[in-house]
Amino acid sequence: MAVLNHAVSKRKMEDTVYTKTLPAGEGWTYILEPGQVLRIVDLKGNQAADTLFYNADHPSDHYSAVNTIQRQGNVYLSTGSVLVSESGKELVKIVADTCGRHDTLGGACSAQSNTVRYSHDTQHMHNCRDTFMLQLSKYGSDFTKRDLAPNVNFFMNVPVTPEGGLTFEDGVSSPGYYVELQAISRTMVLISNCPQLNNPCNAFNPTPIQLLVWNQ
Repeated sequence: MAVLNHAVSKRKMEDTVYTKTLPAGEGWTYILEPGQVLRIVDLKGNQAADTLFYNADHPSDHYSAVNTIQRQGNVYLSTGSVLVSESGKELVKIVADTCGRHDTLGGACSAQSNTVRYSHDTQHMHNCRDTFMLQLSKYGSDFTKRDLAPNVNFFMNVPVTPEGGLTFEDGVSSPGYYVELQAISRTMVLISNCPQLNNPCNAFNPTPIQLLVWNQ
């Protein structure tokens, strides 16, 4: 089940139409038009970029981990993976990837999961679920908590044990590694750059990511 499918991009920085550095703990939304390419760069290494995708024309039709895993026959994402929605609509395709493997099962940290995984005194800490909700609140009644589906964790290493359990291990990413996704349909991207201070996979030091967009 371990995918390591590296592919280097030929896209040039000078051709970007959008760039942003997103600090750890902050959120971001962006609508990709068909053909546009988003590159997510792990600037310092082993940072988790929790990401959701929505059909921009029908926001209730969001990314489906189940449909995506079933379609490609693998729980990890890498070059060539097509991410699909609940309706089966193709949203984005990974067209370049220097990391080689990305998690679909670990989910986003929340106040509740922090207390279960770590300790009760972590409940107040900033978490990805809150960041997701803060970003979606900007769109008014178009989104509710029901629109928070199981997400992709780019650069995060969550191996599946022989017994079918999950473990959170040191990352397989390094400084400057990136993943590129090309929009197949009009797609809204929602990212929470994880603020998690309790998971050793990022050396207890959440770091920024870089976001770049090309028209093709």
